[in-house]
Parts: sequence; structure tokens; C-alpha cells
Amino acid sequence: MGFFTKPDAAADGGALAPLTHERIAGRLDAGGYNYGVDDDGDIGGRWDDHLFYFFRYGPEGEFLQVRGRWSRSVPVSERSAVLDLANEWNAEKIWPKVYVRPEGDELGVYCEHSVDYEHGVSDEQIDLHLAAGVSTSLQFFTRLDEAYPEAVAAFQAEQGSAEGGDA
Repeated sequence: MGFFTKPDAAADGGALAPLTHERIAGRLDAGGYNYGVDDDGDIGGRWDDHLFYFFRYGPEGEFLQVRGRWSRSVPVSERSAVLDLANEWNAEKIWPKVYVRPEGDELGVYCEHSVDYEHGVSDEQIDLHLAAGVSTSLQFFTRLDEAYPEAVAAFQAEQGSAEGGDA
């Protein structure tokens, strides 16, 4: 039968390397991205003023998650409206997953894109995962910026005063 190959015929020929912290950093380096590693060893950086982290989860660190947080602030009183935007996005898009949670008097809005690489991953797959996680999150953050232009203006004013410049 021509449908099957001998078990040793493909040994190591197409094996994918495991996901590691070093490989994630290496792919960010290869892309020329500016990032850092915090005291906990987490890899993160800013894209369009929004904070992103690249986490590994699972028993062997085989799950890669790109998590972004919208950098603007809106009061908890906007929860229902922001939840509606998040639910609309989650119903229409495959990724990222969007969620909202209260953080004191304000809302934290997050996007996550997670994939299980239990059987290994190629460099190209890591590149695609990082790009998809960041770019689709930025698309949702743009939607929020359009819905809350006052939050964008407040953020920009705060950034301008933090840098000692005029807003």
C-alpha cells in the first residue's frame, strides 16, 4: 500500500522545535522589535502605546499567549458599553479573545491570542502568532479609540505632561 510510510522514514526530518522563552525573544530580535524582560522574566513591549506580553503557559510551557492591554482609561460606569463592543468583536472575529475587567475605578480591556504548540513550532509559526496577536489586538484597540476619543485625548495629554512637553 502506498498510503503509509515506515515509522522511521520521517524520523527527525520534519520535527518541530519546542517553544522556549529564548525562541520568542529571538523571533522578536529577528523582527527588529523593541521589547524588554521584566523582573519575573516575562517578555513585553509597547506597540502603538499599548502594552503587550508574550507568555508561555502549560506544563511544559507549550502554550504561547500574546496578551495586550488597551492603554486608555475609561470609568467602570462604561462597563456595559465596553462589554457590548467586546462581545460584538468576539462574535465576529476568530481572534483575539477580548475581555473587560474592573480595576479600581477604571476598566482594564485586554486581548489574548493563545495557541498550543505541544508538538513543537517553527520560527515562521512563532512570527505569525506574534504578528497576528499584536495586529488584531491593535485593530480592536483602534475600535475602542474611535468609541472613546476623550480617553485617547486624556492619555495623550498625560503622556505629554509625563515627558515634560505640551499636550
